[in-house]
Amino acid sequence: MRVDAEAMFQAAVDRVMPEKLFSYCLSLEGTVLSASDGHITRKYDLSKFEHLVVAAFGKASLPMTASLVSLLGGRISRGLVVTKAPEDGRPLRLTPEEEEAFAARSIRIIEAGHPVPDRRSMVAGEAMLSLASQVREWEMLGQRTLVCVLISGGGSALLSVPGQGLSLQDKAEVTRLLLACGATIHEINTVRKHLSAIKGGFLARAFSPAQTLSLVLSDVMGDDLDVIASGPTVPDMSTWQDVRAIFERFGLFPALPDAVVRATEEGLAGLRPETPKAGDAVFDACSTMLVGTNFHAILEAERKSKALGYNTLVVGTRLSGEAREIGKLFSGIAQDILLHGIPVPAPACIIAGGETTVSLRGKGRGGRNQEMALSVLREFSQFPRGLRAALDGVLFLSAGTDGNDGPTDAAGAFADADAIGRAEALGLDPARFLAENDSYTFFEKVGGLFKPGPTGTNVCDIQLLIVQ
Repeated sequence: MRVDAEAMFQAAVDRVMPEKLFSYCLSLEGTVLSASDGHITRKYDLSKFEHLVVAAFGKASLPMTASLVSLLGGRISRGLVVTKAPEDGRPLRLTPEEEEAFAARSIRIIEAGHPVPDRRSMVAGEAMLSLASQVREWEMLGQRTLVCVLISGGGSALLSVPGQGLSLQDKAEVTRLLLACGATIHEINTVRKHLSAIKGGFLARAFSPAQTLSLVLSDVMGDDLDVIASGPTVPDMSTWQDVRAIFERFGLFPALPDAVVRATEEGLAGLRPETPKAGDAVFDACSTMLVGTNFHAILEAERKSKALGYNTLVVGTRLSGEAREIGKLFSGIAQDILLHGIPVPAPACIIAGGETTVSLRGKGRGGRNQEMALSVLREFSQFPRGLRAALDGVLFLSAGTDGNDGPTDAAGAFADADAIGRAEALGLDPARFLAENDSYTFFEKVGGLFKPGPTGTNVCDIQLLIVQ
């Protein structure tokens, strides 16, 4: 079952790998570059541009840029790629040929911190604004420039320029507070945009009046363009009033840095500018396209599941909420399949996607996928006596499509009878590890960690429940 689950996960990831994304959405005929999201097609005659610039940021920025370089060749004149620094210090995933191509086209690579921005993130943000300044200079000289902006998950933390009067430490502390209280990515990015000089449409303003084409690999449930990487090249729908509401909802005002409280008060009083909104002239030359989503990945996992002989049901791509609570749902479904053959009979595979949250209660290691898997395992271990024997044919996997789950080297974890047996033999209580948010340590001890390594893409998470 683990082999089958890994095959489904890999099929899903393969569908949203940058190389395949661009084969679906980009084509070059002569000097004409066509970009399509399946609904709208835009054409750019590259012979009319003196410069073609690449601005890429996010966990998938390296392979996305490499793919674009492969397609456009020597037409690229300059670029900047901001990517997540590897947790284990492994080298960047570029071939010698790609490294040579990047160097020949003056494409700079910067590694930065995630999920909490660090000083490297600020260096990256300043470098991006410097690139935008160069583009504006070219435009002022009458040298038309096309900027290809490649956006993927993690861009919010990787690209950081604090707003006026704010420090990197202020932004990092707010991010930590929001993550710790279980805020959604929508809530976190609403705050990030208003504390930033580059997010929430400000990057589009920085590149204006150059023409920009943003190609987006979505790591956000619902695929809201103003939320993905905090919407740096699209109009922002949120306001300072939303920021205040989020701080109040989680009772954060007493814990916030003074500079953040002051910035919020200034924003509410109209003394600090709002993010660029729809109708702003800076967006007249901006086009944005979604080229990869969790939905695309889930569909491919469904195809693979059926090919492996499972009765397959996709229950949704928008799972949200507390990871440990969502986990209980899958245990209940497993019991219904075993007892009643619903919602589909065995051999069954239930597939879901989305992005849950974790409210930190302890000081352990882990991520939302490992926490969900640990919750499922705890529920499995409490199956009614009459169903315990059937656990040998039940497996659950929750994993991040980027190959990372929180600040760990695992993408997620397996919950199955083997993990339960080892836990019992070692005297490990899943409930105790859940209380400490220490799912990584638990699965490390029982051999349930799923470590495919960084995938080079990111479209939220995938859950797989197999019942044979």
